[in-house]
Amino acid sequence: MLKAKAIRIREPGGPEVLELGEVELSAPGPSQVLVEVAAAGLNRADCLQRRGFYPAPPGVPADVPGLEFAGLVESVGNEVSDWKPGDRVMGIVGGGSMTTRLVTEGAELMSVPAQLSLEEAAAVPEAFLTAYDAVVLQGGLRAGQTVLLHAVASGVGTAGIQIATAVGASSVGTSRSAHKLPRCTGLGLTHAVLVEDGRFADNVLAAVPNGADVILDTIGAAYLSQNIKVIAKQGRLIVIGLMGGVKAELALGALLAKRASIHGSVLRSRSSKEKAELTKSFIDQMLGKLESGELKPIVDEVMEMADVRSAHERMDSNETFGKLVLRW
Repeated sequence: MLKAKAIRIREPGGPEVLELGEVELSAPGPSQVLVEVAAAGLNRADCLQRRGFYPAPPGVPADVPGLEFAGLVESVGNEVSDWKPGDRVMGIVGGGSMTTRLVTEGAELMSVPAQLSLEEAAAVPEAFLTAYDAVVLQGGLRAGQTVLLHAVASGVGTAGIQIATAVGASSVGTSRSAHKLPRCTGLGLTHAVLVEDGRFADNVLAAVPNGADVILDTIGAAYLSQNIKVIAKQGRLIVIGLMGGVKAELALGALLAKRASIHGSVLRSRSSKEKAELTKSFIDQMLGKLESGELKPIVDEVMEMADVRSAHERMDSNETFGKLVLRW
């Protein structure tokens, strides 16, 4: 068995339950790759898992957080031909990326663009794959359409702004923090909307009277009725988060009248095959835009892995703009 240092969750609770420990892992199988992890992005899901609200899927370490990483290939299985030791790679996992070494499927890895550091690359996979999958593949966003991005200053939100611009679409973004919106506009956000007392619909419709063709929603129940109000005819609402609750009443008449649809989506628990397919699609359609600089990860701060408790405190306080990254 191989050994690695890892951040471990001692028990459900606040940031104080996070501690440095050690894990064992098997050597890579025929189609797998052993990666020496340099850095891992911190996501809202990590904080939820720490609190006991978002358990890891089967087969994933239950007490090691982390959904994305960047690092160097250490070794490969005998069926792997795309990667070799020393290659700079990044990717998503179902959990357990906050460790100094991990084993993952070779088909789920992406090359790190030459101009990105490994710390910057660690901010790419979860945010950009989530936004691309939800907005483009599921939402069908295309040139001339409009996407509404909630929590627009988040990692997924800032990725969504850039992806919308890349496909020729316009974007509307909401945030409860007024000081974050000008920075989003600087990334290419077309219309910035401040959420006040939980309301945004009237201001969204003032900016885009025909409504949003695609809505990327991380909030859930609290925003459902207003999302239906601002969704365009034949629009698509993609729900990827439930920070604002899990239950709400739905005005079915409005949904039918607009011939709109609601899609629920989660990335973490998808099969390896599904993740590999998404990764390949992103490589084909978007990785070149990262290499050219058209897309770029927005990193709020790079922190040492030893400071993981402080990083969780910052995430919990909603202070961040873009991504927090933890490095070994």
